[in-house]
Amino acid sequence: MTAALLRAQSTRFAGLDPLLPAAVQPPPGDLLTAALPDGERVSAVLTRTLIQPGTPQSLWSASEVFELHPLLGAAEGDALDPLLRALPSALTVTSADTACVVTWPSRDAAAANALLAHGFVPLSVLAVRTATTPASDSTPGVTVRRATRADLDVLVESALAEVAYSAQVGGAIPRPDASAVKRAALRAHLTQGDPIWLAERDGVAVGHAEGWHTDSVPGSWAETRVRHGRWGYVNCLSVLPDARHAGVGRALMAVAHAELSPRTVGSFLYYNPPNPLSPVFWARQGYRPLWTVWEVRPATALR
Repeated sequence: MTAALLRAQSTRFAGLDPLLPAAVQPPPGDLLTAALPDGERVSAVLTRTLIQPGTPQSLWSASEVFELHPLLGAAEGDALDPLLRALPSALTVTSADTACVVTWPSRDAAAANALLAHGFVPLSVLAVRTATTPASDSTPGVTVRRATRADLDVLVESALAEVAYSAQVGGAIPRPDASAVKRAALRAHLTQGDPIWLAERDGVAVGHAEGWHTDSVPGSWAETRVRHGRWGYVNCLSVLPDARHAGVGRALMAVAHAELSPRTVGSFLYYNPPNPLSPVFWARQGYRPLWTVWEVRPATALR
């Protein structure tokens, strides 16, 4: 049954959005099944992941995450409803810092009502930009260069500014060790040569961007989110509060896209829809939603 559902789901996804990858086998977990009114059956796999303290992911995720991986086949998105009704009884919550997550194609509007009815909110979007999208212009007065280890302190300051802003709108989770986590992650990226771009105005750091290349190949994590091929990934863009709304982010992304785009399918990133700055900015940069990450936090708020 799983193979047939995967084939049918891949066909439906291709009709929804040509940039969606083919559906892949869900990871191991607990199997949920449900019957639709017409007698067809749908299924889903429920996984449980513990996010380790002190990791970069801990700043953007609850510590205990239950993720539902639906297999609807050719059924419309509202077929999620019976699976979501069965979900609360399938959860075994062991802490207060929990979330339940469903990642689903952004263009499948039929799924939205079912998810909203069960308490899910769209807290994150995976957005894509094709390699043919024109690069944005640079900003006069702002220079962008590759960061070095000597810039670590200002990079940490910039990264924490993003966390602080995102935490106001549900994107980030403020943790007491956020500074140490960001410092360790930035140091690791600099050490392994991942590009980090630093924006300066009059010689003073005002923001930064991080990114790298990733290959979507069979068996990779990226295969579940983007079509096969080489992609640029934008991990972080942050502008210090006093420098916002002045073209700094645009200048950073002009350089980042110039370095990430050659010989790639395109680039992708995550942004937070409730953030009043992100959706408009990234749309102007040529990105558009591909997947929406729906979340209930804490998981016990699921209805």
